[in-house]
Amino acid sequence: MITLHDLQFKPFIAEEKISKAIDRLSDNLNEDLSAKKPLFIGVLNGAFMFVSEVLKRFNHDCEVSFVKLASYEGTETTAKVQELIGLKEDISGRTVVVLEDIVDTGNTIVELTKMLQNKGCKEVRIATLFFKPEAYTKEITLDYIGIEIPNRFIVGYGLDYDGLGRNLTDVYQLKQNNMTNLVLFGPPGAGKGTQAEVLKQKYDLVHISTGDVFRYNIKNATELGTLAKSYIDKGQLVPDEVTINMLNAEVDKNPDAKGFIFDGFPRTEAQAESLAEFLSSKGTEVSAMVALEVDDEVLVGRLLERGKTSGRPDDADEGVIRNRIKVYYDETAILKNYYQKQDKYFGVDGVGDIAEITERLSTVIDKL
Repeated sequence: MITLHDLQFKPFIAEEKISKAIDRLSDNLNEDLSAKKPLFIGVLNGAFMFVSEVLKRFNHDCEVSFVKLASYEGTETTAKVQELIGLKEDISGRTVVVLEDIVDTGNTIVELTKMLQNKGCKEVRIATLFFKPEAYTKEITLDYIGIEIPNRFIVGYGLDYDGLGRNLTDVYQLKQNNMTNLVLFGPPGAGKGTQAEVLKQKYDLVHISTGDVFRYNIKNATELGTLAKSYIDKGQLVPDEVTINMLNAEVDKNPDAKGFIFDGFPRTEAQAESLAEFLSSKGTEVSAMVALEVDDEVLVGRLLERGKTSGRPDDADEGVIRNRIKVYYDETAILKNYYQKQDKYFGVDGVGDIAEITERLSTVIDKL
């Protein structure tokens, strides 16, 4: 997450993906324009990084120029007048390739194409690094497109917010809201349930426990609960789609929530990706995976002690306890790697009294 002026932006497109997109686009330019000696026109200020990368990859004779479109008030009858600034070359009979950092509504492309055609160029081709098809309303065909993106406000790779962000080599999108969404993990006996309740109250979050959601849906014979029970009764695993739909329904029940604590979900990378996709459709994302870390021997001791009063047989057998802990680590390792790649994994010491552990968790959450 980065902050520019008063707004927060979250990672959106990595430099590696951008570079590969420019590779593909430049390959097409090389194939189409090898004998045309094109004039590349970069639209300032945003296209400077894109232009430099395209030129590095273009293997034939070419020229480059940077231009700006300026508007000024005309007479009462002409209203606003557009002026092309910076073009010194004679473009009569030439192939001109406009290099844009981003095309959304297409207004700039329309005006620029008209001006270039009026100056007598043979053909105008349009190449854009980013394209927002949802926002594009013009009839002009874009000849070369790097990456299609949703209609979101982005910065980086030449694009700015009030002057800042152009130098970033990754692209970031505006964080839509300030929701805090936690994926909370902890091995058996780590006190995850206790901390979930404390954090729920402290940060006014909605606690969604997979086990509780399953029990509610099955007990109340909802459509999803009945479907889940049909798999359970056959001794089969409930498909991810059913589980995800249950959790999505829980999120939808709380449209004004300040955020969610997901407890017991996701368990696989596929589930994590489904959760990310669903939250993205709501204009938010997983803020962090927070895992309580406790030494195995401490966990075994806690659970054996709990077994003396809980009546749960799986808390009384040390072999069963150690296997439960092993299963937890096997499952968590996949997700730990998944969220670490996004800089969203945080391990927190789970040894101490409740208040101490809550303070450690809060230190992480307060920085998100």
